[in-house]
Amino acid sequence: MAVKSSFPPVVDAQVRLLLLGSLPGERSLAEQRYYAHPQNQFWQLLSGVIGRDLVALAYDARLATLLQAHIGLWDVVSSARREGSLDAAIRDPIGNDVAGLVRALPHLRAIGFNGATAFRHGSAGLQSLGDAVALVPLPSSSPLHTIGVAAKQPAWNGLRRYLD
Repeated sequence: MAVKSSFPPVVDAQVRLLLLGSLPGERSLAEQRYYAHPQNQFWQLLSGVIGRDLVALAYDARLATLLQAHIGLWDVVSSARREGSLDAAIRDPIGNDVAGLVRALPHLRAIGFNGATAFRHGSAGLQSLGDAVALVPLPSSSPLHTIGVAAKQPAWNGLRRYLD
């Protein structure tokens, strides 16, 4: 089983909302881009949050637009063994230092977890934050989480309150 590794965080000192996934899937790893699979709904869901069509933008412009909106990206798993792209197939995960990154973000108000696996792996090490930073579980943007974009969007739209 191959060892897969996450990407560096996309952040700057102005980030108010940090969105954490679990570990990039095969397509994302091949393209070295967050949420590269065309059926993943991440960019569409986030477009609704910030009121900009991220799907229509080139990848670098998407990242720049997120930072302009004070949103950062990373993953909770630094590396793990995994066959394919399913979170359920993650074995022997080694976590990223999310707590260390959080300490370096002075304006951080919330951490959104893209799916149950990200929340399970990422939230445990952040309980010491207390109420200083909200921990927000979100429905996964994965197309395997089959409730559809319309059902997921209200939970994602709730992130807007942390960007004001």
